[in-house]
Amino acid sequence: MPAMNPAKFIREVRQEVNKVTWPTRRETFVSVIMVLVIAVLAAVFFLVVDTLLSWGIRLVLGLGA
Repeated sequence: MPAMNPAKFIREVRQEVNKVTWPTRRETFVSVIMVLVIAVLAAVFFLVVDTLLSWGIRLVLGLGA
């Protein structure tokens, strides 16, 4: 196992961090909005599917009034 050199490690970490392309504020905002919209659409989809399945099961089993 090679000897650990904390100073060399810190230099290498800084070099790698400088290579990263960080998103702009606008890109981050757009990504957050897209995630929220998709989450809402998924929630509505599953609500509709759950409601339809619940209705269908009640209909088949005769539990509806």
